[in-house]
Amino acid sequence: MTRQIRRYSELIQLPTFEERFKYLSIGGTIGVETFGGDRLFNQAFYTSKEWKDFRNYIIARDMGCDLAHPDHQVPPGIKLTVHHLVPLKIEDLKDHSEYLLNPEYAVTTIDATHKAIHYGDDNCLTRFTFAVRYPNDQAPWKRGDTHAV
Repeated sequence: MTRQIRRYSELIQLPTFEERFKYLSIGGTIGVETFGGDRLFNQAFYTSKEWKDFRNYIIARDMGCDLAHPDHQVPPGIKLTVHHLVPLKIEDLKDHSEYLLNPEYAVTTIDATHKAIHYGDDNCLTRFTFAVRYPNDQAPWKRGDTHAV
């Protein structure tokens, strides 16, 4: 089976978040092994300084936006994930392939979007709601007057 190669330079040409999501959607199945017994090798990579530096670079490049879409800025406190646009295989880790640490093959996501890309759940297409902030609102959670935007 031929691997589908997706690229960041193509992704960012898509104008809507929904189009970007569909471009990346894999439609995998929960519970299907990806790395099998080599899971420890995978986890060693994702805890390395090399990966952490790359991850920080991708998040900064994408300005902390889900799928690098400017209308999907992620609010503080939501964990960011870096998604490989080309699903990795154990051989990519063993051979240190171009797909591991090349910015052309990675994008910032949130956990819900990342899971939806892999498992076909498009519930992530709903946007966050934010509280309207006012000057000097040091404790807006006490007023109870938040508004969705």
